[in-house]
Amino acid sequence: MSTAIDVPGSGIPTSDPVGDSTPAGDSTTGVEPAGAGSAEAGRPVRITVILGSVRDGRFLPTVADWFTERVAERAAGRGDVLVDRLDLAEVPLPLDMAAPDGGSSPEVGAALAAAARRLAEADAFVVITPEYNHSFPAALKNLVDWHFAEWQAKPVGFVSYGGVSGGLRAVEQLRTVFAELHAVTIRRSVSFHHPWSWFDEAGRPSDPEGSAAAAAGMLDQLHWWASALRQARAETPYAA
Repeated sequence: MSTAIDVPGSGIPTSDPVGDSTPAGDSTTGVEPAGAGSAEAGRPVRITVILGSVRDGRFLPTVADWFTERVAERAAGRGDVLVDRLDLAEVPLPLDMAAPDGGSSPEVGAALAAAARRLAEADAFVVITPEYNHSFPAALKNLVDWHFAEWQAKPVGFVSYGGVSGGLRAVEQLRTVFAELHAVTIRRSVSFHHPWSWFDEAGRPSDPEGSAAAAAGMLDQLHWWASALRQARAETPYAA
C-alpha cells in the first residue's frame, strides 16, 4: 500500500499518520562523518539520493532539488545526515553486462567504479523516480542490476511523481526489486500527482508544509533504519 495520502484539492501528499566539483555528478552536502567502530551510533547517516530518469526534458530535477533541500535543512538543524546526489544522467553506465566493466571505454569503466564506490559508502538510499508506462525507468534498473552487495542490509526510501498514480506503481515494483537485493524499503514515501501543475516556477510545491511533512516522516524512518542497520553490519557482517 502507498504510504502517502493527498491533501484535498492540492494533489500533494502528506505522510501517512500511522506509520559540484567532483566527478560523475557527485554532489555532497551536510555534516561529514566522524569515525567508525564504536562511533557508529553518533555518526551522521550518509544518504545517497538517486535521480532515476535520464530522459530529455525530464521534470525530475525540480523534484530532486526540492527534496535535497529538505535533507540539507535537516543536516543543518540536526546534524544527523549528509546527502550525496547521484544523477544517472551524469553517470554513463554501460548496458553490456558481458564484461565486468561493461566492455566500454576507460571513461565509462571509471564511471561505473565511481558509482559503485558511492553506493557502497552510503548508509541509506532515496530513489527519486517518475512512472513510465506503469513502471520505473530503464536507466534506474540498469543501475540496480550493476550492483548487489552495495544495496544489502541498507534502507531505501522513495520519492515518486507521475500522473494520477503519482508514480506509486513504479514504487511498488521497486519494492520487490530491492527485496531481492536484501535491502529494506521504507513504508512511508512521498509522491506527487501531476507535479507539473503543482510546482511553481521557483520549484516550490503548492502545499509546502504538507510536502515537507511527508518528506520529514519518510526521513525519520529512513534514519532509524539506517542507524540500526549500520550498527548491525558493524557488529555482524551481513550474509546474503
